[in-house]
Amino acid sequence: MKKCVLITGANRGIGLALTEQYASSGYYVYAICRQASEELKRIAQVNVIEGIDVTDDAHIKQLKDAIAGVTLELVINNAGVLTQESLGEINYSAVERQFLVNALGPLKVTEALQLSLVEGSKVALISSRMGSVSDNGSGGSYGYRMSKSALNAAGKSLAIDMQAKGVAVGLFHPGFVQTELVNNAGYVTASQAAEQLITRIAQLDLASSGIFRHANGEVLPW
Repeated sequence: MKKCVLITGANRGIGLALTEQYASSGYYVYAICRQASEELKRIAQVNVIEGIDVTDDAHIKQLKDAIAGVTLELVINNAGVLTQESLGEINYSAVERQFLVNALGPLKVTEALQLSLVEGSKVALISSRMGSVSDNGSGGSYGYRMSKSALNAAGKSLAIDMQAKGVAVGLFHPGFVQTELVNNAGYVTASQAAEQLITRIAQLDLASSGIFRHANGEVLPW
């Protein structure tokens, strides 16, 4: 029986690259997104579940029902949004949206899929070093920074709460990746980032659960 991985935000960027690479390595992938891309639809060994907004409780229940009875070796919470805010020009609706998608969304997904996680399963949270308070040397980006800091806090609690069940939780910064999120201004491709993330996730265990890491393996400060 194939191992199963569930990936949110699977229609493009890092999520699409993760889907491609896990599928090609023999995993059966549940690809979760709001709207499937043509690139996603062409990948074999993938069950595309579209129409899922991770902030919507009804959609979360729909996802939970769709996965009922499935054992997941891995859940990758990748879905995210980014907008830029400068002091004096903060769009608080955009800030709130980032909180809902980037911080609450992964928590909702992980909680809803608890019954599909067993001893040895893993949860990966795609965070960002922009969520690090001590690493912040440039300011701005209020919504994104705050939402990723909140995600890191949730991830640490998840690691503690899921320890007894034997489920490891990893928090990962993928690097500055060439995706639509940053107008393709990154230093690494989505494929390269996905490859590094897959290596880090493979190394994740209960002893390293709750640690915030760069995709290159570096431990990042909170």
